[in-house]
Amino acid sequence: MDFRFNVVIDYMPLLLQGMKLTIQLTVISVAVGTVIGLVVSLFRLSSFKPFSIAARIYIDFFRGTPLLVQIFLFHYGLPQLLGVQAFSSYVSGTLALSLNSGAYIAEIFRGGIQSIHGGQMEAARSLGMTYGQAMRHIILPQAFKRSIPPLGNEFIAMLKDSSLVSVISLQELMQTGRIIVGRTYRPFETFITVALLYLVMTMTISQFVSHLERVFGKDDHSE
Repeated sequence: MDFRFNVVIDYMPLLLQGMKLTIQLTVISVAVGTVIGLVVSLFRLSSFKPFSIAARIYIDFFRGTPLLVQIFLFHYGLPQLLGVQAFSSYVSGTLALSLNSGAYIAEIFRGGIQSIHGGQMEAARSLGMTYGQAMRHIILPQAFKRSIPPLGNEFIAMLKDSSLVSVISLQELMQTGRIIVGRTYRPFETFITVALLYLVMTMTISQFVSHLERVFGKDDHSE
């Protein structure tokens, strides 16, 4: 077999630029998704039925439909619905990834909150705390600690799923790889390099999440 990795090495600055955009998309999407997820999880647990139903519809839609369809919907369908010009690929991609991530994170937070024994809320209320104060100071900090492993998994999943925005010509790592293949006609060398770059990113995130688990685990033991 004739492997020419020197061809890929020549394009490494371009791959690293695509890698940078992939990380940027992932960080923004998970950060926005975390805020959305926290709000939606509280709505989902609310006794006020309209909030609960709206949250359930949002979660079911974004978890029950393919991310690729959602990307096309926001890039092509939403501008038509609103009667406006098409969004940029960056805006459409970030919007779709953020809302998709928010639905999964909402379920992560909901599980974390429900895992806290109900007696803690009762004890906080008996001490004179309001529901909001009890959630903010007692329940949510514990739920967040328990949610760290699945949040890390969501970050890794979103990092890999961000490659789907290549279909709307957003030049992240995957799209950059496709461009290089079109120029060099060396698909194996290019895509194995792209795969290794994704592996480096996912392994780094896994190590960081493991570190956070150990840190918060020590805090729990010290308490």
